[in-house]
Amino acid sequence: MACRNAGRCSVFSLALQGTESNCAGKFWRFDGEAACPLSHASRVSSPKGGALGKTGNVTVLPRPLPLTDFPRSGEDVAQATERGTRWTRALRADGEGEAAFIEVYRGKRNHKTMQNFIFISPNFPTNYWQFCHELKNNGMNVLGIGDQPYDELKPELKDSLNEYYKVGSLENYDEVYRAVAFFAFKYGRIDWLESNNEYWLERDAALRTDFHITSGFQTSDMPRIKYKSKMKEYYQKAGIATARYHMVDDYEGCRKFIDEVGYPVVVKPDNGVGASDTHKLSSDEDLKKFLVQKTAHHPDVEYIMEEFVRAEVNSYDAIIDANGNPIFEAGNVSPMSIMDIVNDNDNSIYYIIKDLPEDTRAAGRAAVKSFGVKSRFIHFEFFRMTENQASMGKKGQIVALEVNMRPCGGFTPDMINFARSTNVYKIWADMIAFGGTDMPVGEHFYCPFAGRRDGKHFVYSHEQIMQKYQQNMRMVDRMPDALSGAMGNQMYVATFSTREGMEQFYSDVLAVTDDNNAAVQKELSSILALGEPETTPAQKPAAPAAKKARTTKKK
Repeated sequence: MACRNAGRCSVFSLALQGTESNCAGKFWRFDGEAACPLSHASRVSSPKGGALGKTGNVTVLPRPLPLTDFPRSGEDVAQATERGTRWTRALRADGEGEAAFIEVYRGKRNHKTMQNFIFISPNFPTNYWQFCHELKNNGMNVLGIGDQPYDELKPELKDSLNEYYKVGSLENYDEVYRAVAFFAFKYGRIDWLESNNEYWLERDAALRTDFHITSGFQTSDMPRIKYKSKMKEYYQKAGIATARYHMVDDYEGCRKFIDEVGYPVVVKPDNGVGASDTHKLSSDEDLKKFLVQKTAHHPDVEYIMEEFVRAEVNSYDAIIDANGNPIFEAGNVSPMSIMDIVNDNDNSIYYIIKDLPEDTRAAGRAAVKSFGVKSRFIHFEFFRMTENQASMGKKGQIVALEVNMRPCGGFTPDMINFARSTNVYKIWADMIAFGGTDMPVGEHFYCPFAGRRDGKHFVYSHEQIMQKYQQNMRMVDRMPDALSGAMGNQMYVATFSTREGMEQFYSDVLAVTDDNNAAVQKELSSILALGEPETTPAQKPAAPAAKKARTTKKK
């Protein structure tokens, strides 16, 4: 059997009885009795559990467990772990092809030992090294799997990992599977496996299922948390209104739905990430063009068509413990549609709200229970109606959009830290390691994000913005290309104690010299003037016992 990676090989498949591997020019043989280099000498076995010995130039290992005790698949790993089986010793080859001993023991699992946490793609987004850092600080054995060369990882990430396994491509399931198998062999049972990344959620679930890692979602859980059409059932169980929808089929079927809800409608992949491939259709001509494009480029992709909701997006961002209870809560507001930002190549704005509205909190908690969320950092999105819409409710009402079983994207975790004077990376890591946290939450602020789009002519230069808001600025950076479509190219993050300060910040950062500046500023003002609901429901003065009602701040 030729080594798959002769330059950097870890040979660990002892279960492959009677096979050979060529690593860096040296051969290793694996069988149910012993593992040793084949170097023109007879193999000598020591008694089971005995000490290491040397016979000539042959390295002899204590006899491993019987072949049937070695895990040969994800399911077998779980079975071996559940019955308390552990390996004794193993032999692998290091980067130079030399022998290296791995100490593994047999006996029941000691639950006081270090927990093994595999982090998939810890290098992206670039701020995710902080999750690994806090896990390691909490005594976890943090094991990274990624496709970026180790030498290119940020120093902070290198320091936050106990070991890193580079694969050729994270898209290759077999490669990632072998990486997890190697870690399971070397360190024992894997307790946690996460990427905290929407793109890899299904991959994470498949690996957990194959290796019987029960601390997170399994493959069977994916439909209700990845398919927008399936989410609606669970939102409705939580008592949260949803937009009417139709699974895209042919022109006649779509047109029948549109006759019911009217134009415009929104179409997007039923299983999609963010606002990618999302379209607003306003006419029969738009519908025909979309169906032609779908047939030509995405014939196998299932699309969902929904009635258009006139609303801004409010989120419920929370860290949920193993019992399904929130240990931290916050929220953000996206007054401009991400779909419009992507499709119109516009500037991007959203902000962490100073205090989470009670109706958003209630809807978020109800959805957490309905979807069965445990031990996760989540980002649930809701529409807040900006005008009355007969099919869904009145202005200000909360309507379901979609669930995201991971943190809000980009640098939003850092923004939450700034807005709450805390550290959500630590809170999350504390939840993983200890089930709870004692991390304090301090003063609350508004924390706006402004993403300028390259190619626009802004009134104020970068230097002028930095000078005016130097006391407020918290992050300034260029956005990675992978995120720039939805978040602009040049980003600014600041904090403000008042909403008025935040609104002036947006007005200055996004002011342009073009002829349509007046229209841009007017639209921005109207968007921001929507305000937000009170964080605690107001009571009618004349009737203290009356039912509480939500009010809206006047500007």
